[in-house]
Amino acid sequence: MTLLAAEGLTLAIHGTPILRDVGFAIEEGEVFGLVGESGSGKSMTALAVMGLLPNGATVTGQVAMGGRDLISLPEREMCALRGNEVGMIFQEPMTALNPVQTIGDQVAETLVVHGAASRGEALSAARARLDRVGLTADRFPLTRYPHELSGGQRQRVCIAMAVALRPKLLIADEPTTALDVTTQAQILDLLEGLVREEGMALMLITHDLAVVSGLATHVAVMQTGEIVEAAETEVLFRKRAHAYTRALFAASEHQPDRAVGVPPVPEPVLEVREVVRDYTLPRSSLFAPAPKLRAVDQVSFRLAAGESLGLVGESGCGKSTLTRAILGLEPLQGGEIWLAGAPVLAPHVPNEVRRRMQVVFQDPFGSFNPRHRVDRLVTEPFHLLGDVPDRARRIDEALVHVGLTPADKEKYIHEFSGGQRQRIAMARALITRPDLIVLDEAVSALDVRIRAQILDLLADLQAEYGMAYLFISHDLSVVRAITDRVLVMQAGRIVEAGETEQVFTAPAHGYTKDLIAATPRIPSEWQAAGLVGA
Repeated sequence: MTLLAAEGLTLAIHGTPILRDVGFAIEEGEVFGLVGESGSGKSMTALAVMGLLPNGATVTGQVAMGGRDLISLPEREMCALRGNEVGMIFQEPMTALNPVQTIGDQVAETLVVHGAASRGEALSAARARLDRVGLTADRFPLTRYPHELSGGQRQRVCIAMAVALRPKLLIADEPTTALDVTTQAQILDLLEGLVREEGMALMLITHDLAVVSGLATHVAVMQTGEIVEAAETEVLFRKRAHAYTRALFAASEHQPDRAVGVPPVPEPVLEVREVVRDYTLPRSSLFAPAPKLRAVDQVSFRLAAGESLGLVGESGCGKSTLTRAILGLEPLQGGEIWLAGAPVLAPHVPNEVRRRMQVVFQDPFGSFNPRHRVDRLVTEPFHLLGDVPDRARRIDEALVHVGLTPADKEKYIHEFSGGQRQRIAMARALITRPDLIVLDEAVSALDVRIRAQILDLLADLQAEYGMAYLFISHDLSVVRAITDRVLVMQAGRIVEAGETEQVFTAPAHGYTKDLIAATPRIPSEWQAAGLVGA
């Protein structure tokens, strides 16, 4: 039986077309996948269903649920429906949660606002819902705050809030994009279990085709505000009837050409020797000794010029702490780090050493000052070089090398797409001609086609300049495509290291096997059929 049906859904914001004649149906208890690139209209479709469109939005068409048209419902009735009949999980849990409210209060609030329970009853129900999503009372009391939780744990709180009133439909907008593979697998298993046990339907919005293949019963592909193809999941994955669908699949399976370029040389650019990093934890009592957390434990490796090295592991394994130590941002309690023959001794790292290494972050928008134009943004590292007489030429060259134009230097960062912002971040990293670039989840937030373009760009830049890459990612398919060797990190230690293909083909350590097993995959027979059909 059809739970929700959209027909002729058309949306414009301040006259700009966003959605055009969108139509789909979600059956009771099914998982419906909506896939497409960033900007294709997926999230705006969900917001139209929820009645959460921004000011200036004009919407026509029909979204029918339970004999009501949600588009024409007054706000008071939509408020009664949100959370009660339709719940929503947003992509970034930290911004979806209130930082000054406990997790218990935030889950209970849903029941109190809808008059479903008194405060005491709501807190009891909140405890039960948090237990159901894996946040048990012994480790996660209701008094915890969001900042005390990891990304995956915060996402579980958001799920508990969304399902507190057992809605008929749950909308999940990129619920696992920023999570590592094992946490992602746990969240997907949780969502699948909730659909099965609660009898609710799930609308899963994502750009990850492998996630959709393992969870959704029906899939719709969206391009520039229109649904260009829709079918049962296996049928769509096998046929790939529309050219845009085939392009998405080709991008998800893309392998950058790294055959031609500057071969790695034996001399190491980076040497990490028996590195130890400890953190002091709060005392349990006034006179008790302060406990220590060992975040990085006796880690050693070498990275040669022109080589790409992957560093993978779950959230909390110590990847980010080790990265900060390599960049000279964290002091060490033991061991040494050497870059191009010079020691990296935080916090007093000489400019000449800092010039030789640059970093590209996961969120390019958050790493730029929005008040500055691109020419100033990409030249931020120039303070490491002293006087730069050919400043204008260096800016133009850096932008051209990453596929942009010299005219882009006059623009502000908000005028660019996510993929273009990441290219600007790479231009900033290239401007000092470094020996090492650290890429910290540099493509995890990008959709499949933009990700393929950025991976090609990285391969081309390495071939031209011969720089070394330290590639930190939770996306194992990306690491496999772009690196020569890989390190697997667990609880602060390197548990496996070797040639990338060897580690992925025949992992030796149990933890590596678990990571690979947790990675979602499109069934091989569906891929082969789709390639033949293309």
